[in-house]
Amino acid sequence: MRQRTAVVIGGGIGGLTAAVALDRRGWSVTVLERAAASPPGSAPGAPARNGAGIGLAPNAQRALDTLGAGDAVRALGARYDVGEFRLPGGRLLARMEQAAAARRFGGPLLVAHRAELLALLAARLPEGALRTGAAAVLADPGEARPHGRPARVRIEEAADGAQELTADLVVAADGIRSATRRALFPGHPEPRYAGFTAWRFVAPAPDRPFAAHETWGPGSLWGTQPLHDGRVYAYATAAVPPGGRAADGERAELLRRFGSWHHPVPALLAAVDPAVVLRNDVHTAAAAPPAFHRGRVALLGDAVHPMTPNLGQGGCQAIEDAVVLAHLAAPDADLAVALTAYTRQRLPHTMEVVRRARRIGRLTTWRSRPACALRAGLMAAGARLAPDRALRSMDGIADWRPPAGTYASGTRGTTSAAQPKEHE
Repeated sequence: MRQRTAVVIGGGIGGLTAAVALDRRGWSVTVLERAAASPPGSAPGAPARNGAGIGLAPNAQRALDTLGAGDAVRALGARYDVGEFRLPGGRLLARMEQAAAARRFGGPLLVAHRAELLALLAARLPEGALRTGAAAVLADPGEARPHGRPARVRIEEAADGAQELTADLVVAADGIRSATRRALFPGHPEPRYAGFTAWRFVAPAPDRPFAAHETWGPGSLWGTQPLHDGRVYAYATAAVPPGGRAADGERAELLRRFGSWHHPVPALLAAVDPAVVLRNDVHTAAAAPPAFHRGRVALLGDAVHPMTPNLGQGGCQAIEDAVVLAHLAAPDADLAVALTAYTRQRLPHTMEVVRRARRIGRLTTWRSRPACALRAGLMAAGARLAPDRALRSMDGIADWRPPAGTYASGTRGTTSAAQPKEHE
């Protein structure tokens, strides 16, 4: 039997996970990543994406277990005993025990460095499968029916000149501004601004200890999470108009907005290199797409279900997408049937995650004193009356498990429990 070929557009977390999963499934895979290669010392050919931190909930860890990468990812993830919710002056509103999260969801909530996760995934691909510095666009989605025409992908920018690839399957993981999504569904609404902007960076840990936390202020939020190597991942959001940039730099902007907040916020802002502070407007899906596929093309991750970061599920859902897609796309499967099943399984689930994340994101934009007081009171009362309240928002999400009988049989988490109802 001829080996099936797959082209993955985009070498981010979702794209690399899909490539590793399809390779393990028996596909011949090529990943086309627009970014240049990383500096010497990282995984061979890995894309040069510095990034910041990424949350890896148990659902993503179990998905990565099916690729034999779960333990390596857990080694990259920092664990902490308690997560706190505070006000800018330091007042404690609620605590979340990691042990409670592990009992509820079957594993801990981890935070890893995005660049380390990318390098780990890239290292699991066959030599030459990942091509960096290769900007690609979909030329033809092809026909998924048996003996239908293959898909075509055009590489417009590459060191060896423009060229075109044909493929039995194209996986579009080209991000929130996905050109592939627009080509497949030209009338579909573009992602919309969620009402707030996010800043992210990684910095040395301060001398004084601190607990992992999220701090909620008027129209703004700050989070601090430890990483496994002693550094700290910090993130912040603020309800500001889209498209803004600080004339004196984003570190200066963060100092103006958060410099008087409780420890360790001022210490982290004093320690961070201004050049590593990332600023991005936050967008979310405006509407559910007609499908997650068309022809021989499957969309995944931010390319099809962009979401706010408030549940820490953007990367996790992309990882789930990739593993489910590869599970369905058996080497001898009818591709049209597999892609239809992919849409049927992933669309309702991911759009529910989008909805929940958007709802929490709106809460962070409350600015008035009465609204913020009400929000704080509800958080504090909820922690007293229902200690697991902070975890409930993740029910049906963090407890997701890969399909029973996933191709990587025998790996941890693959067949230990039935899938949630919406995935059956």
